[in-house]
Amino acid sequence: MGVRLLLVRHGETDWNVEGRWQGSSEVPLNSAGREQAARIAEELALRPVDALYSSPLGRSMDTARSIGQRLRLEVRADDRLKEISLGQWEGMLSTRIAEEYPDLHRQWCLDPRPVRPPGGETLREVHDRVIAALEEMADRHVGQTLCLVTHKTAIVVLRCHYLGLDLAVEMGRMPPNAACELLEIEVGPHPWPCCSVVQ
Repeated sequence: MGVRLLLVRHGETDWNVEGRWQGSSEVPLNSAGREQAARIAEELALRPVDALYSSPLGRSMDTARSIGQRLRLEVRADDRLKEISLGQWEGMLSTRIAEEYPDLHRQWCLDPRPVRPPGGETLREVHDRVIAALEEMADRHVGQTLCLVTHKTAIVVLRCHYLGLDLAVEMGRMPPNAACELLEIEVGPHPWPCCSVVQ
């Protein structure tokens, strides 16, 4: 038996609006993001949710707290659900990254899988920690519905791993802020970066 996943991306921040690469930097929700968090909490109140997990970064935790308050669920923070660390790229606009790191930026746009931003993580490292976290959660919640409040890269990695999607393509189709998607998955060993469709 598998688990049902409600994947929620955190609400909007000023860096989202400005187009700055956030990575693992602490950037708070802006006023629109707080409204989004309240709205997604109301939407999720219509669904059965058994457990609520979040990245510990503030923008994710604040989104999760809105959900947890509305659903009367404890928010369980897991460091492995954090956004990808982008190292020296964090806080920069894409245009500046392209100017200062032209080769790496070009490769990231073509296929980000082999790229390690200076001082940051690879997508494989994000994949390994996010999937390990989910497998542990699934062992604790067999047959239940889990809500994961996290970040765009973590969500893309999860979708690709369990739905058999191409990571290089899906990285260009990031979920919008406060978006929610339901997946029904069987947790187990899968090849990197994706597997067969299970939904």
